[in-house]
Amino acid sequence: MNGSTTGWLERRFQISERGSSLRTEIVAGITTFLTMAYIVLVNPAILGEAGMPLVGVAAATCFAAAFASILMGMVANVPLALAPGMGLNAYFTYSVVLGLGIPWPVALGCVFLSGVAFLALTLAGIRQMILAAIPPHLLAAVAGGIGLFIAFIGLRNAGIVVSNSATSVALGDLRSAPVLLTLFGLTLIAGLSIRKVRGAILIGIVATTLLGWLVGALHFTPTPYDASALGSTAFHLDLGAVFAGSHGIGVLEIIFVFLFVDLFDNLGTLMAVTKRAGLARPDGSVPNLNRILIADAAATMVGATAGTSTVTSYVESAAGVAAGGRTGLTAVVTGMLFLLTIFAAPYAGLVPLYATAPALILVGSLMMAPLVEVSWEEPFEAVPAFLTLALIPLTFSIANGIAFGIVAHAILKLLRGQMRRADWLLFLLAILIVIRFAWVAAA
Repeated sequence: MNGSTTGWLERRFQISERGSSLRTEIVAGITTFLTMAYIVLVNPAILGEAGMPLVGVAAATCFAAAFASILMGMVANVPLALAPGMGLNAYFTYSVVLGLGIPWPVALGCVFLSGVAFLALTLAGIRQMILAAIPPHLLAAVAGGIGLFIAFIGLRNAGIVVSNSATSVALGDLRSAPVLLTLFGLTLIAGLSIRKVRGAILIGIVATTLLGWLVGALHFTPTPYDASALGSTAFHLDLGAVFAGSHGIGVLEIIFVFLFVDLFDNLGTLMAVTKRAGLARPDGSVPNLNRILIADAAATMVGATAGTSTVTSYVESAAGVAAGGRTGLTAVVTGMLFLLTIFAAPYAGLVPLYATAPALILVGSLMMAPLVEVSWEEPFEAVPAFLTLALIPLTFSIANGIAFGIVAHAILKLLRGQMRRADWLLFLLAILIVIRFAWVAAA
């Protein structure tokens, strides 16, 4: 890379100004990609059950993640990577297509329209108002809750925590190869981090993968495909059937759920990652917020057009931030790697889950720091914050945790007699959340 290119990247992404370096940003982007690469295999597996072509969904997943991450990095200059969201893809398949009998092209149309609604809310300033309406102690709890969520994903992927019919979760087999390799990776990454070694997370992921291969714990069978596979899902969304109303009021419900979950998942991830990267202002606000939200909305529309479920900000972006990423170049690097993966998407599985699990566990632990901002001795802050903190990992949903926190905060504000005209949006959100949960229960 010549001097002129380096100079342009420096100016374009404000690398030195944010206390980073070109090498650090590249390493951070690779780290984020490695922790997110599982989606290339998992998303097609889930959407495939809805009858969608597996190779097409795999290509669409790579393309959507590449487009969205590069767009976010270039437009908003934040180290926030995006890809089709877990949870939303399951809702797409099991609730919408299989549960309600909605054809997958119509479901893609609903995803696209939820992105349009997202963009409209952003341009109208409503998404920004929602973010501003959430109090600081809830923002801190969201960051901590996402940290627990990330760590729980890592522990589960490693087999350290497993399902149990009697107790919901239990300790896994500590003698199994994946668990031992995860503990090796965690020890290595933590040790390197203590010694301030740059790229500690990436070194740990690569070293754990190599050790797994050496001991025979890496089993991988690639299924290559060419980029033309994207044509089997691209532009197959059926907006006509959505507008025709042939599927009844259920379509509006589907669009609302996609919008609701995407809204709070994105806000939660955005708050946590920018806070961890030191990009948030002292009052909790985020610079370039409007650009971030517009890029996010555009990503969902492009993803639906390519042939995948809702594209959202990824909590795994925190792994890149922990590796030193502070600018949009981190996201651009991640996006470029996803773009390359289009030509060989299944090869992303070469990095096993037990190799990325240590990174998720370490990153999750580091995200506990904002919890000191909560006045835990004061019930007015402690109760909503705790509900947010606990329910994000326990319900496997960032949206659910934020929703419970907002409702609890609104109720306690009423009981305290502190309801003000300026809090109208907070109470409106709480009412909409209650209606939403009541609707789900009734259904």
